[in-house]
Amino acid sequence: MALTSVGKMVGLQKKTSGIRNICILAHVDHGKTTLADCLISSNGIISSRLAGKLRYLDSREDEQIRGITMKSSAISLHFVKGDQEYLINLIDSPGHVDFSSEVSTAVRLCDGCIIVVDAVEGVCPQTQAVLRQAWLENIRPVLVINKIDRLIVELKLTPQEAYLHLKNILEQINAVTGALFTSKVLEERAEKETESESISDAASGDQIYDWSAGLEDTDDSHLYFAPDHGNVVFASAIDGWGFGIEHFAKLYSQKIGIKPAVLLKTLWGDYYLNTKAKKIMKGDQSKGKKPLFVQLVLDNIWSLYEAVMKRDKEKIEKIVTSLGLKIGARESRHADPKVHLNAICSQWLPISDAVLSMVCNKLPSPLDITAERVEKLMCVGARTFDSLPPETQELKSAFMKCSSEGTAPVIVFVSKMFAVDAKALPHNKPRPLTQEEIAHRRELAKRRHAEKLAANQGKELSEKPPSENSSEVTGNTGDTKGEEQQHTGQVEIVTSKAMKEEADNKESFIAFARVFSGVVKRGQKIFVLGPKYDPAESLHKVRAGYCSATDDLPLVPHMSCCTLENLYLLMGRELEDLEEVPAGNVLGIGGLQDFVLKSATLSTSPACPPFTPLNFEATPIVRVAVEPKHPSDMPQLVRGMKLLNQADPCVQVLIQETGEHVLVTAGEVHLQRCLDDLKERFAKVQISVSAPIIPFRETITRPPKVDMVNEEIGKQQKVAVIHQTKEDQNKIPEGIQVDSDGLVTISTPNKQATLSVRAMPLPEEVTRLLEENSDLIRTMEQLNTSLNEDKKTHDVSQKTLDRIKEFKQKLEQNLQGRKWRNAVDQIWSFGPRKCGPNVLVYNFEGYKRSVWQCLGNTVKEVSKYRDFDNSIVSGFQLATLSGPMCEEPLMGVCFTVEKWEMNKVGEMPSASSQNSEEYEVCSANEHQDSSQSVPKSPEKISKHKGEVLLADCYGPFSGQLIATMKEACRYALQAKPQRLMAAMYTCEIMATAEVLGRVYAVLSKREGRVLQEEMKEGTDVFIIKAVLPVAESFGFADEIRKRTSGLASPQLVFSHWEIISSDPFWVPTTEEEYLHFGEKADSENQARKYMNAVRKRKGLYVEEKIVEHAEKQRTLSRNK
Repeated sequence: MALTSVGKMVGLQKKTSGIRNICILAHVDHGKTTLADCLISSNGIISSRLAGKLRYLDSREDEQIRGITMKSSAISLHFVKGDQEYLINLIDSPGHVDFSSEVSTAVRLCDGCIIVVDAVEGVCPQTQAVLRQAWLENIRPVLVINKIDRLIVELKLTPQEAYLHLKNILEQINAVTGALFTSKVLEERAEKETESESISDAASGDQIYDWSAGLEDTDDSHLYFAPDHGNVVFASAIDGWGFGIEHFAKLYSQKIGIKPAVLLKTLWGDYYLNTKAKKIMKGDQSKGKKPLFVQLVLDNIWSLYEAVMKRDKEKIEKIVTSLGLKIGARESRHADPKVHLNAICSQWLPISDAVLSMVCNKLPSPLDITAERVEKLMCVGARTFDSLPPETQELKSAFMKCSSEGTAPVIVFVSKMFAVDAKALPHNKPRPLTQEEIAHRRELAKRRHAEKLAANQGKELSEKPPSENSSEVTGNTGDTKGEEQQHTGQVEIVTSKAMKEEADNKESFIAFARVFSGVVKRGQKIFVLGPKYDPAESLHKVRAGYCSATDDLPLVPHMSCCTLENLYLLMGRELEDLEEVPAGNVLGIGGLQDFVLKSATLSTSPACPPFTPLNFEATPIVRVAVEPKHPSDMPQLVRGMKLLNQADPCVQVLIQETGEHVLVTAGEVHLQRCLDDLKERFAKVQISVSAPIIPFRETITRPPKVDMVNEEIGKQQKVAVIHQTKEDQNKIPEGIQVDSDGLVTISTPNKQATLSVRAMPLPEEVTRLLEENSDLIRTMEQLNTSLNEDKKTHDVSQKTLDRIKEFKQKLEQNLQGRKWRNAVDQIWSFGPRKCGPNVLVYNFEGYKRSVWQCLGNTVKEVSKYRDFDNSIVSGFQLATLSGPMCEEPLMGVCFTVEKWEMNKVGEMPSASSQNSEEYEVCSANEHQDSSQSVPKSPEKISKHKGEVLLADCYGPFSGQLIATMKEACRYALQAKPQRLMAAMYTCEIMATAEVLGRVYAVLSKREGRVLQEEMKEGTDVFIIKAVLPVAESFGFADEIRKRTSGLASPQLVFSHWEIISSDPFWVPTTEEEYLHFGEKADSENQARKYMNAVRKRKGLYVEEKIVEHAEKQRTLSRNK
């Protein structure tokens, strides 16, 4: 097919009903990019012979080397079906779990997706993840079952076995979709029930409980994949063929004389053809007959493969002539039978037709966007659609219309920024020369040639005895040549300068975006809305209407104004310039790098809300510290890291308190790609990278019942208590009392206040609850702050309040028993950063303050504690941010303040509001900020008469309280058995039976734990599920591949935190332990090893014996 011109594409962009925005999603190595190649070759962009080998959309060098996609890239295709013309914006996305953030950015811009599944491997972990992402974004999927040729060539299945295998895969995929649907229906039903309960308490009568879950009434048939619905294509992208069953239904309806509609329903399923009666009958298996799908479809494909693979020329010719195909001599004589096969199949059942016609029939155009999806996009966080300002709600109709009229407000969503080489931009490309330029260059070349000839002649003449006349001539030509050379030299210098400047300014950023409403024009002024922008606050500042010039724009937080410099049509590796882009299209926007970091919403209407943030499946967990090899390159590295942060949706770039520059990435492959980009593209300097910084958490446990040799503690005789008692005495300085049950009592340096704090481990379920609901806790914190400051709160949606109530109930259910009595109501704060998995509880008289005040049960009471409670909370926040073992954050610890006595402060007049505000500022910041802001407060305090006493030689009282609380928490923690928690990956490995042993060997060597192994039906592949500490995971994938000769490949996804059972401070104390471990007990203690490694990295003191002056041992008797 001929290439489609840009002008044609621009024309197609204006017909919104003919646009399809789709992405290809699948597990790694299931054939997404090969399928994309086949679709691209149908547009003549690449040769059909190269489809599958070229991997056109993998434009990066490392993608080609590794053979996996690492970033999503888009291309626009033209497809003609009957008299209808379609523009298909296709986005290819990565399948590797490290790059799942790229999938999120692609899915947001699309209306539909193609799910690709390998016919041999079936549903894999990442297949489930992408199905879930598509479901969360409300986009409609269609299915391509790829690599069917493997069933024939590798597994050597019969057509009947292959049919059962394909049926099984379909069931598995539908089961995933069904699970997502069920959870949604049950959620909706639960919401309805709570609403109906609040409306009316049911009249007393016969209470009949309705056990049905509401699943019977809801229609979900359109969600599932079924070949007779036309949303499944069977394909082999590498061999270039694919079909939906409607193709065969049409074909056979003429041959057999059965209506296509009947065939369409019966070609897939338990039906067989009764040839005598020319009828289709049900129940093939019971009668031992071949199903229609096997008889009419698979048998033909199998026989074609068999003929070509065995080089059966007669049969091949017969098949080719009966199908009416023309096969070139080059293909039929080729040494590789696959080439011949590809030539036949790609003509008989072209995959691009099958897939693209399914896309056009089954996937929605931008006009069909659902109201549910629009509301989901427009509501950020806890707000409901109804609570948005009326101007914002009016924009919903603009979304739904997706109109390209001049009056429609422009709404664009940028899902990511990507870096391109400046040379690849259309205006920097070498353009074809015009006729005049060609003529001019021809003249220059002729002149140079003539000068060369003249110079040569001059040399010859100078060798002969010279005549006056000839010497003059040569002199002249020599002069002109010198001038010419000088002139060209200058030109070269100028151009080389320009080249250098361009090389410096090499990376330019393009925004990957989609227009949801209106027409985007080049040079248009537009608002850039950050993720925290609130239309309600700014509407009264900015008059509604279109973007005014930046000069008279009032200052609105999270909103800036910019000009759209360039618009591009994305064509894989190429970019084409555009003047304007109407609604419903995917495009690239140049010139936004100073305004947009990773994603943003652009609009001409200030009423537009920022879109909901993208939901990423993978959490970044792998950290490395980066520094330049030559310290003078530091500015380039800092600039490079800024660019990298902008170019990758998932990476995080931090500067730690120690001054280290840290990269946080999603996994090893992702880390490698980020480092390559830094070295070669963004910073262009040599860098040295630290060993991965592995995150740990610190916690406490209940005292163990048995010791290290499984003897019951307290039964046997203690021998070496000397070790421990000494250590315990060293730990606790003077002036701090520690009770036998772990209650720590400590006073402030000026002895004005005394605190008693106890630490207790939280149950596992509670820690998990706090982790899952960290966003909700953050919302509660914001609501409480605005309540305390008497600000006008937003209308909090009922849904959020219900979620808070439900969260509170769950906490109460899990915190039961005598020691947790009333604990939930007395929760004072969560930490670290006010939303972490640790809890501060108050348990003393005369104080009331709770995190639940947003639920409406607030009591404004004034007490002597009220002015200083923020200091206590700040101390708790600092203590939970860095624990005593190795300065890592705490997790799953509850601190109870059992006593808080204040001596003189109670008699003082209560501090002014300005004062308490000062403390709040203090507490909100991190440790360093608070230590900087503390010295300022005495001056402020001393301004109020009668309060000079509050600041003494130890600094302001609030600062002392913070420090004392932090110390109290630390000692309370050390009074209990401390443990480290390690981050864990879940690891899924697919391996064949013969390499299972080696996989287990690698896992056990790296402290992994196998959870389950199961065999995949119909194959000899095992799926092993295991957990593996992140600390042990570096080089794990490579080692497994090496040990199994590439037959097993793992997928690592961060899962949870797990307590390392060994005690890092353990020393043998009983006789049995002595016998078992020896006096030094120097066998490797995993927890201590990790703890010391972290302490070394942070420059903390590590207790270890270092041999400084080692000498060779001298024996008494001389060697004879």
